[in-house]
Amino acid sequence: MTLSKKQFDILVYMESKRTALSQREIAEHTDISLGTTNKLMTELSASGLIENGAITEAGINALEPYRVKRAVFMAAGFGSRLVPITLNTPKPLVRVKGKRIIDSLLDAVTAIGIEEIYLVRGYLSEQFDQLLLKYPTIKFIENKVFNETNNISSAYCARHLLKNSYVFESDLLLYNPKLITKYQYSTNYLGVPTNLTEDWCFNVNSAGYIKNLALGGTNCYHMFGISYWNDENGARLEKDIEKVYNLPGGKQLYWDQVALDHCIDHYKISVRPCTFADIIEIDTFNELKQLDPVYNM
Repeated sequence: MTLSKKQFDILVYMESKRTALSQREIAEHTDISLGTTNKLMTELSASGLIENGAITEAGINALEPYRVKRAVFMAAGFGSRLVPITLNTPKPLVRVKGKRIIDSLLDAVTAIGIEEIYLVRGYLSEQFDQLLLKYPTIKFIENKVFNETNNISSAYCARHLLKNSYVFESDLLLYNPKLITKYQYSTNYLGVPTNLTEDWCFNVNSAGYIKNLALGGTNCYHMFGISYWNDENGARLEKDIEKVYNLPGGKQLYWDQVALDHCIDHYKISVRPCTFADIIEIDTFNELKQLDPVYNM
């Protein structure tokens, strides 16, 4: 059956606990009113998805279409703003307080049981082999034109893998691994609500879907490069990436511009709110030095 968003939220919480739960506990942890929770649990019980306050096997099966199947990491770029450290090390492999930046993302992905992991590499590609010691299921995809194009070329290389998939920019330092969840209800991007940003951002329409992508804005969502693509949108995105990539000037675009700009009418993409305390993108070497004093030496 097709679940409503609130039915989905209740089943996801119950699946994480796998024990009988009170309606009050469910309401508190899903941020759904107690009255609505009561109504929804009556519906779920009538459908056989829960029984005696616990999720059933049928309930777990109902969540299966929403389960994230794979993760794709975009990691081919040079990281010019982090020079001089990136002269010898790809940005995702730079260590912050002893831990590689990309490990914060990979640890979150493996913690929820995703084994199908793809990493698109280019600059100093052989250095990514070190990841296999800790994450042996990673499969590498070679981007041979990374230094001639923008990062749309990495999405082009992995375009057939985007269904039911997280897509990560690999230079993000994730402080809150709970943002990476086993199930996702719909296609979305992470974003922080903010009054003002000079970085990439998006606004939403009255239905709650992203309506535009911009560099700098007010009363918008500061964009972070972690997105989820469901089966339908992942299949559509494969075709749109190929089309836009082959347009005049297409190879110089950011991959996010495909769905959030050039082909935005093809998608309904929501924002999954987070905070600046959850995640950070290290843009410059000075920012890296502030995070980790070892680079001041």
